[in-house]
Amino acid sequence: MDQAAQPNLTASSLDLAGLSGDRLRAASDGWHVVLPLGGGTHRLWLPTRPGKRVTYSVKLPLDEHFEARARAAQRLWRALNGRPLGPTLDGLAPRQRGRLAMALRALDGHLEGASYRTIAGVLFGPARIPSRAWKTDDLRSRTIRLVQLGLRLMRGGYRELLRPRHRKRRR
Repeated sequence: MDQAAQPNLTASSLDLAGLSGDRLRAASDGWHVVLPLGGGTHRLWLPTRPGKRVTYSVKLPLDEHFEARARAAQRLWRALNGRPLGPTLDGLAPRQRGRLAMALRALDGHLEGASYRTIAGVLFGPARIPSRAWKTDDLRSRTIRLVQLGLRLMRGGYRELLRPRHRKRRR
């Protein structure tokens, strides 16, 4: 193929060799990388130790998870090239993701035997906890709902989060 017929491709530079121990770790199956980039956190697996001035490629198996992996690879490529990442892979809005995180934190407190008042103090700050009328306070009700959501997730409800969401087609 002559030079004029070749597409103009540029490789994104990615130096993983200098990452700190909390971002790069060795495991029995290879190297695991946590890469905060472009407003997102990307998790990579490498079969060998990352080196300097290395060009990386993405290998995607054609299995039942191919679409999710391809979207994740595209988000990484967008981050490397300074482009907006696009929608998240889980389909959750930031507010939904925050609620799930709070539910899991509330569940942790509940499983440790903490009272709803203590859990609410950790989640919302002690200044927002009323000194009186706790039984009728909105934060108490909200804390109880978060604990209940955490319990539902623990008992298998998390599986709903793992199933891909399909948009309903309108005719």
